[in-house]
Amino acid sequence: MRENAGVTDEDAPGGTPLVDEAMKKAAVAWVSVAGGPALALWCAPLEGALFVVSGPGEQAAPGLADATEAQVTLRGDHGGRIVTWPARVSRVRPGTEAWDTTAPLVAGKRLNAPGPTADLVARWAADGCAVNRLAPAGAPLAGADLPSDAQSESPRATPAVRATRKPFRLHRVRRR
Repeated sequence: MRENAGVTDEDAPGGTPLVDEAMKKAAVAWVSVAGGPALALWCAPLEGALFVVSGPGEQAAPGLADATEAQVTLRGDHGGRIVTWPARVSRVRPGTEAWDTTAPLVAGKRLNAPGPTADLVARWAADGCAVNRLAPAGAPLAGADLPSDAQSESPRATPAVRATRKPFRLHRVRRR
């Protein structure tokens, strides 16, 4: 069995040319786990897969660390959705050969990283952050197969909501 940076024969890229090209240009992917809402997540393309880091001090991706499957949607150059594909999710664990080769490459692609790459990788391992590999695992939906509606949802509840106050007016405003 071939192993290269944590990629074995059974994990070999199985995407189409459209998926491969979209992954190469991806900086953000919309990932849905177990039929839940799709979350916009920062990702790093590497060796025919997308790598997503989540956990303390990083982005929140509920359920992704323990998932085995997910749906990934990527956008095109025009900013709109061009492909949605099923992904096989595998977690890269600290202390493995895959971690030693992959984590520094992913950390090097992270924008606005606090400190050097080696420190970031050490923090990911110490804090229990999940580095997940999302590899294509089935036929993608593209073009006419994609849903034609906007797929918009009402905003989810958040603790950041606060009551709005009436605007302060120093002088009385006349109504006409």
